[in-house]
Amino acid sequence: MILERFGTREALFSLKCFVAAMLAYYVALRIGLTRPFWAVTTAYIVAQPLAGAVLSKAVFRVLGTVLGGVAAVVLVPNLVNAPELLVAALALWLGLCLYISLLDRTPRAYIFLLAGYTASIIGFPSVLAPGSVFLTATLRVQEIIIGIGCASLVHGLVFPQTVTATLLARVDAILADAERWSRDSLATAGDATLDRDRRRLALDINELHQLSIHLPFDTARLLPRVRTLRALQEQLSMVLPLASAIDDRIVELARAGHAPRPAAVALIEDVRAWLAVPQDDGRAATAQALIDRARALEPDVTDDLAWRDALRLSLLARLADLIAAHRNCRDLRDQLWSATRTPVSDAVRELLARGRRRPLHRDRGIALRAAAGTVATILLGSTFWIATGWPDGAGAVLIAGVCCALFGNSDDPAPMIRTFFYGSILGLVVAGLYAFVILPRATDFVTLAALLAPALLLGGMFLARPRWMLLMLGAMLTGLNSVGLNDRFGASFDSFLNTGVSTLIGTLFAVVTVGLFQTIGADSSARRLIRAGWRELAARSDLPGPPDANGWVSRMLDRIGLLAPRLAAQGQDPGKPLLDALTDLRVGVTVGELRQLRIDGSPADGATITPVLRGVAAHYRALLPHRPAPPEPELLAGIDHALTRLAQSETADLRRRAVLALTSLRRNLFPAAAPYAQVLP
Repeated sequence: MILERFGTREALFSLKCFVAAMLAYYVALRIGLTRPFWAVTTAYIVAQPLAGAVLSKAVFRVLGTVLGGVAAVVLVPNLVNAPELLVAALALWLGLCLYISLLDRTPRAYIFLLAGYTASIIGFPSVLAPGSVFLTATLRVQEIIIGIGCASLVHGLVFPQTVTATLLARVDAILADAERWSRDSLATAGDATLDRDRRRLALDINELHQLSIHLPFDTARLLPRVRTLRALQEQLSMVLPLASAIDDRIVELARAGHAPRPAAVALIEDVRAWLAVPQDDGRAATAQALIDRARALEPDVTDDLAWRDALRLSLLARLADLIAAHRNCRDLRDQLWSATRTPVSDAVRELLARGRRRPLHRDRGIALRAAAGTVATILLGSTFWIATGWPDGAGAVLIAGVCCALFGNSDDPAPMIRTFFYGSILGLVVAGLYAFVILPRATDFVTLAALLAPALLLGGMFLARPRWMLLMLGAMLTGLNSVGLNDRFGASFDSFLNTGVSTLIGTLFAVVTVGLFQTIGADSSARRLIRAGWRELAARSDLPGPPDANGWVSRMLDRIGLLAPRLAAQGQDPGKPLLDALTDLRVGVTVGELRQLRIDGSPADGATITPVLRGVAAHYRALLPHRPAPPEPELLAGIDHALTRLAQSETADLRRRAVLALTSLRRNLFPAAAPYAQVLP
């Protein structure tokens, strides 16, 4: 704690960044590159506190740089005689790459983002001088790869902070949070407490997904398998709807005057006690014994189904599923720590066999809007540049396009670009002081590095702090690109001033254009997320094939994770919207269960289930975020009819599954409705 308070980690991170940058500068000078400052800048751009994140970002950056360089070499010579078409082609390329990166939504998206603006960095200065584009592209790729290599070497070998260590610590913390939330749900804790934990768990699952991207590049000796982490994410995702469903059933039974029976109460207390002991050696055996007790207490589904029995069945069945999910989470946690790939249990073997990638929410409309805004920014800026013959106009257009691309994933990029702009001013002031006062005194490389050390070490400290990162990123990039770290010193005030002015004008132009083309606001973004969940739920209800429950839960949890900060940005209490989103999540799981029942049951069973699914689809398709309407009474009547009809099925397993699914659907869509009563034919 004391070391953290005084910034020891930030100091070490800054020192490693400085060493990597100076090593990149030295190597670039030794092999004769003319603009080695790109190697220095790259060493800072790829810097990350986690060693695996540095290596993965390095790989992504190399791939993106090469792809962008190839695009520039292909576009510029073929459109050399038509500068207007060349500008349009570069703008469209950047827009396409930004669109793909926004849809990917993982650290891997950096490949496409970098491919877009690398082509711009190489291509725009070549619009009016296309003969040297191949040499420019080759040198730029070399300089960037040197910076990447040096940063990877230093951050990966010198006191590395591995992704694996961070990941395993986060897994333990997240499991503890999930188990505590489940205990609170079983004790029917207050809504405020549950809501806080729901938000945290959704965000934690998304964090695990982001860390998993860097895991294959980590420097730890024993790497956990990404497939194991994916399976853990899947099981954690199921904890949310299961625990909230149990909480609802307990509350509803008490409200209807049918409190759980003493045996069920004892079971719930034993489950809570079991969840409080995460590392018990007999955990798996205890879990199975609890599951068996829950199954034995389930009431039989008979022709004269009573609502209290349906609620008790739902409570006990969901409780058994919750126990299994927590047991699986702990087994998968042990698998992550295991030194071998041999599954630690039969359950883990089964979970790994069906493991797959975690699908995320994708908003093609927002991605297209950001891409179109970036293209428009470049076209408008290029029109002014070419029409006026501004010598440094290419730099301004380049900076404007890069700012739009870098911050295009934000609901309102303008404040972020303004912060970057203020950092650029700071970087230009410091660069001017160095270029014309301090660096002319340097006579060799060691002296130069010593003179640069105070500014770069201090900047690196602030770069490691999220609060100051964006401001310092603008200062570092602008300063390092302007200070004159070339193959030979030659400070020209006119060149420095023109470059600085074009950088600032380009950044300010981006502030204006993102306000026109790319700003949607947190409120609009939140409504889009809510509507996306409703549209997918309506579509899922109408689909005829087998369900994809894990994919649905994954996307909805991702939306919940995206929704929480947007609601907080509006100054709203996110509790009610997130509770509604959690209800939609449970409805989607129930819809999947009904779809599977329709496949497994008889044609008569399918004919009973289909109208219910169509009613759910119609309800969610008609919902409006600003004026949500309650479900139609006809849907409630359809659910009750299906309960009566399917409770009389000849197959015991089908009766049980149907009552579970329809009870959940009724409670989620009609929580205030009168208790179910049999619908007579």
